[in-house]
Amino acid sequence: MNLAETVIPVYNLRACTGTRDFAIVHFDAFEMLAKLKVAHRQEGYNVNLLLKGSITQYIDFERHVIEAPALISMGPEQVHQYESVENADMISISFSTDFLINEMRGWVACWDCMFGHVVMDIDSQSMHELTVYANLMREEFNLNRPKNEMIIRNLLNAFIISSARLRNSTLPVMQMDTFQNKLVQQFKIHVDNNFRDKTMVSQYADMLYVTPGHLNDVIKSTVGKTAKQVIDEKRIMEAKRLLFWGDQTLKEIAGHLSFDDDSYFNRFFKKHTGHTPFLFQRSIREKYN
Repeated sequence: MNLAETVIPVYNLRACTGTRDFAIVHFDAFEMLAKLKVAHRQEGYNVNLLLKGSITQYIDFERHVIEAPALISMGPEQVHQYESVENADMISISFSTDFLINEMRGWVACWDCMFGHVVMDIDSQSMHELTVYANLMREEFNLNRPKNEMIIRNLLNAFIISSARLRNSTLPVMQMDTFQNKLVQQFKIHVDNNFRDKTMVSQYADMLYVTPGHLNDVIKSTVGKTAKQVIDEKRIMEAKRLLFWGDQTLKEIAGHLSFDDDSYFNRFFKKHTGHTPFLFQRSIREKYN
C-alpha cells in the first residue's frame, strides 16, 4: 500500500453493488453523508446528478456549496469529502474506462478536455435530458434482461456526449486518427499509473514504442500541452492533495513523488505554483479551517 492509499482511502461504489465496471445508484442523502464524510477517492470515474436540494462537498482542496440542478464529475485521482447535505436527491454513476465503447475511451482519456471543471450548474431542461439517460441506465442496471450491458454502454456514451455538449466542449480528441487516439489514450493511462515514479517523457515513450519527440508532438497537438507538462501537472496536483489532506512531512511527500530530496521538491513546487509547499499548505488550510 502506497502513501496516497494510506493517507486517502479509495472507495469503490461498483464493488458495493457487486459489479466490476459499472454501477448507478439513487442515493439517500443521509445515508450518503454518513458513509462519505471521510476524505476519499473513488475507484474509476464518477458522475453525480444533483436532482434537488444542496450539498457541501470538498473536491480536492476546494470547498463547493452545490445547489440543484447540478452535474458533478470526478476522475479516479480526485479527493472528495461530503460536509453536509440538505434535502438532497442524487443519482451517482460510477464506471471504469474499460466499460466504455472504444471510440469513447479517447474522450475520457482527455477528461480535462471534456470536463473543464468538476461542478456545473445546469438548467432544468438540461437536467431533464441527462436524467432521462440516467433513469434508462438505472432500469437496465436493476433488471437482469438480455443484452442489458450493451444497452447500458450505449446509454452511458450518450450521457457523456450530452454532458460534454452542455459544457460547449470542442472535444479535440475526436478529431484524431486511430493511431493518435490510441497513443493519447495509452499515454494518459501510463501517466495515471506511473507518474509517482516515472517523471521523464523518454520513459513513457519507451513504454509506447515511439520517440520522445513524436510523443510530445502528438500530445501537444491534441491536448495543448507538452507531454512533460502533463506529467509535471499530475505530480503537482498529487502533491497539493497530500499537502491538504495528509499529515506527512514534506520529506515523505517528496519521496512518494520520487524527488531526490525535499529541497528539490520545494524548488519544483514553487516553480509551478509560485508558492513553497509549506506556504501552500498553510494558506489552503487557513482558508477552510
